[in-house]
Amino acid sequence: MKSIARLPRSLLLLLLAVAPSVAVPSQWQPSGQSVLQQHSSSSPGKRGAVASESKVCSQIGIDLLTQGGNAVDAWVGTQLCVGVIGMYHSGLGGGGFALIRDRTGNYSVIDYREAAPSAAFEDMYRDNIIGSVFGGLSVGVPGELRGLEYAHKKYGTLPWKDVVQPAASVARGGFTVTEDTIRYMEAAIMMIGSNFLIEDPSWAQDFAPDGTLVKLGDTMTRKRYAETLQQVAEHGADVFYTGPIAEATVRYIQQNNGTMTLEDMSSYEAIIREPVSISYRGYTLYSSGVPSSGAVCLSTLKTMEGYSTSELAADTNLTLHRFDESMRFAYGAHQALGDPAFVRDTPRLEAAMLDPENAESIRRRIRDDRTQPVENYDPKRVYAPEDHGTSHISTADGSGMAVSSTTTVNLLFGSLLMVPETGVVLNDEMNDFSIPGFRNEFGYAPSPANYVRAGKRPLSSITPVIVERPNADPNSSGLALLAAVVGAAGGSRIISSTTQVVWHMLERGLSAEDAVAEPRFHDQLMPNVATFEYTFDNSTIASMKDKGHNITWVREGYSAVQAIRVHEDGVFEAAGETRQKSSAGLTL
Repeated sequence: MKSIARLPRSLLLLLLAVAPSVAVPSQWQPSGQSVLQQHSSSSPGKRGAVASESKVCSQIGIDLLTQGGNAVDAWVGTQLCVGVIGMYHSGLGGGGFALIRDRTGNYSVIDYREAAPSAAFEDMYRDNIIGSVFGGLSVGVPGELRGLEYAHKKYGTLPWKDVVQPAASVARGGFTVTEDTIRYMEAAIMMIGSNFLIEDPSWAQDFAPDGTLVKLGDTMTRKRYAETLQQVAEHGADVFYTGPIAEATVRYIQQNNGTMTLEDMSSYEAIIREPVSISYRGYTLYSSGVPSSGAVCLSTLKTMEGYSTSELAADTNLTLHRFDESMRFAYGAHQALGDPAFVRDTPRLEAAMLDPENAESIRRRIRDDRTQPVENYDPKRVYAPEDHGTSHISTADGSGMAVSSTTTVNLLFGSLLMVPETGVVLNDEMNDFSIPGFRNEFGYAPSPANYVRAGKRPLSSITPVIVERPNADPNSSGLALLAAVVGAAGGSRIISSTTQVVWHMLERGLSAEDAVAEPRFHDQLMPNVATFEYTFDNSTIASMKDKGHNITWVREGYSAVQAIRVHEDGVFEAAGETRQKSSAGLTL
């Protein structure tokens, strides 16, 4: 790890710009260029659905539903499995957010985001920026297991051990090294400039057990992680936060310049928050609020709702411009948000973002002929840093229960620390805080709302969405019906990709698979560049250039959406990310 400390600032900025995931953008007018469909659709069913980045893990979720489990059981089992196979961006050493709809139509948000250790303070990275990226000082207190534990105790039906055990079996028995695994391994080695997967003994135990890096098609095992999961299955989440596992975690963090303590681990709790919501053309959309970013997605859609359907269909190039402008205003407002326990104005600012009057005001400020300077969208000219590698899981069952959850360890392979005794990959979530005095490459100042504080949770781009429709059956109880479950991985592109897929499903009536397969674009205001996948129509891009947008073409695969759609007759369709070769949406 010593060589990492000497990384130049230019490489650091490159690392912070990476958004390791996989996706497929949306198309505003069919161009005849479709994404290669890498998975066949599963057969329709009414008992439930699971979508994740791994077919192995999605199948675990389906198996749990088959055994009588519900959407929460399926989510917990699937997510723990993803942490085994997709350790480069998920696992017990990370955290995230979950939006849950119970069978009675009530919603809750579980914030299991990593928290700053008790010794953290605002200026801790002032002369040590790289310390927020790699090593012990970059690690936030992991929250994943506390979040899963809370959800299972409140909503789950199967025994905890039965839900956790399948992931332990995958880690112990082995899983196939896929193209996704190889791609992330190669990307991390290239970025770091050294092959830590071989050179670090803890990593090598899993990635190079015979001294040679695992290859495509090999069977990879994670024996230490399997034993950790086995302990969790038999003794619950407490075994991770206290006792030998916690001691090994804290010891390794402190050996690598970190400050986390056993008290930090044992005192961590998931926070239960109220969701944010809007109405949209007769649907009701729910998401998670700060410190996640559901309000950005919902604000964008609320602004777009003010344009008539016929108007949007009449000029698709203008519609794309308006969508981009709506999103730029929402991203601009996002810069002032932070953990509501530390930033007093956050609830008021977030509520204002979702107010119909705010949407009307934004539409008045949007110019149909031209985009505008950044300061028109973000008067304070501050920025919150991008977050990075993530994984999303969507689940639903026949009772109407649903989960939309995103988990992360932040950058590829997190802090680059794997606890030798447990095989747990530790996050580098502290890098998601803003750092005083560290302007971004465009000269914008860091956002004070997102400065480090002890116990604080950094701002996140995570944007889980659940959609419901009114129940038109006059003989029913009147309870709204589940319509869709959507979420994404991909750092700051989580927001834009989720918003577009939801829009394509609700505005254009596309199936889950078609909505996921549509080309996507991304514009987060800073940098002042709109990126478009190559599958966008050239005439559409020309129109955006004519309106002053700074355009960059990108390959597919910078975000990964997992989506479920429920038809009015209760039939599920599930779509895994078409640009992620191992992902799968399965139904039962």
